Amino acid sequence: MTRFGKVVKLKGFKPFVSAANALGEINAISESQCSDDLKHFLEMNLPKVKDASKAKFKLGVSDPKLGNSIGEATSIPCVCNDHIGEILRGCRTHFSRFIKGLKDGDYEKAQLGLAHSYSRAKVKFNVNRSDNMIINAIALIDVLDKDINTFIMRVREWYGWHFPELVKVIGDNYTYARVALAVKDKSTLTSDGLKMLTEITGDEDKAKEVIEAAKASMGQDISPVDLVNIEAFAKRVISLAEYRKSLHEYLANKMTAVRRVAGVASRAFSFLVFGFWFRSRAFVRFGPSRGVTKGCVYDDYDHLSQT
Repeated sequence: MTRFGKVVKLKGFKPFVSAANALGEINAISESQCSDDLKHFLEMNLPKVKDASKAKFKLGVSDPKLGNSIGEATSIPCVCNDHIGEILRGCRTHFSRFIKGLKDGDYEKAQLGLAHSYSRAKVKFNVNRSDNMIINAIALIDVLDKDINTFIMRVREWYGWHFPELVKVIGDNYTYARVALAVKDKSTLTSDGLKMLTEITGDEDKAKEVIEAAKASMGQDISPVDLVNIEAFAKRVISLAEYRKSLHEYLANKMTAVRRVAGVASRAFSFLVFGFWFRSRAFVRFGPSRGVTKGCVYDDYDHLSQT
């Protein structure tokens, strides 16, 4: 601190009046905007500037976009480079020593409270929250597809020792698991099960093929214990496949809703832009939205909150 204090001196300090004020200021800083409070603070503590090119000083900032915003609002020249970043890091490290009367732990508590409020507001008003749900649903469907295929192959191989001909008759994985669960022991399958198999396969001829294949099957006999385990595993695979189907329907509905909202917003935006151009007879330029970046000035204005 002794060496750093020779380089940096505290010029001005203005605490936040409330937690809401602190949250508003950090939101403005994250959007690279110069708020009214920040503008007044800089004008009170820095020499007045009419022309930025004739100023005898420069204001160090950590975000070049914030520097541009400050320059447009106050005409104060700003600079952003690695040296400024190191000075700001030192200011944050020794900030509690610059402010007299600041108790140990107050600065950290203020930072923590402001960070929680800022994060809570960003999550609550996240414009991409629908997109996040869609992205996670798609990722889950991809995982389920791989797992279901792996499990179905295990059911086919396991049950195939008992009824190998069923693989040639039933090609669909989901239907195969349901048929295997319905047939169980092939020696007990008779023509009485035709109706049940028809409901599963959706084809009476296919159901008759299953019954005929069971009668002429060359597979080995299966013990009751093995059959119980195969049935339990087949039920799990079927439930996963049904959940995957419901998840696909949810994803389709979600994407339809997002597309509908986007379409309405696009039409409304086009109407507003056209109406504004028609009235003003002038072209309007819409720049890209600014990302969330963090900036701070010499006095560490975006880091301290007092309630």
